[in-house]
Amino acid sequence: MQKNYLTLLLFFFLFSCKNADAPPPLPQVNSFYKTVITADDRKTITPEEAKTYHVNTNYKYEYRTGNSGHYKYNYDVKGINMTGDSVFGNINTEGKYGAGMLKNDSLGEIDINTEWVSNGKLKALDKSGNEYQLIVK
Repeated sequence: MQKNYLTLLLFFFLFSCKNADAPPPLPQVNSFYKTVITADDRKTITPEEAKTYHVNTNYKYEYRTGNSGHYKYNYDVKGINMTGDSVFGNINTEGKYGAGMLKNDSLGEIDINTEWVSNGKLKALDKSGNEYQLIVK
């Protein structure tokens, strides 16, 4: 009798332990706000952003768009590259990250991605991996 229970238990174990499939993907959440800012974002303001366009001369940003908690800011910046050459440009930020364009007399225009490192200070990287230290003008 005990042998039958062991056999039944063995069959149950073998058939219940199939290879585990990957869990189903999480549903995508559609959002009004972009999750990634690109360098080209600073060139145009969409009609939706134009509805919330705001300028305040008390702050360093050129303008901001969006709603509370989801603002996108535009800044003029200046700084240096890894070799100490001066650069200047314009960026858009949303939260801690952003993107924009820098200019230099010898390099021309450079698309960059930025990250805030402290109040008014940013670290930027271009597509070639060159690093720039920037401050808000």
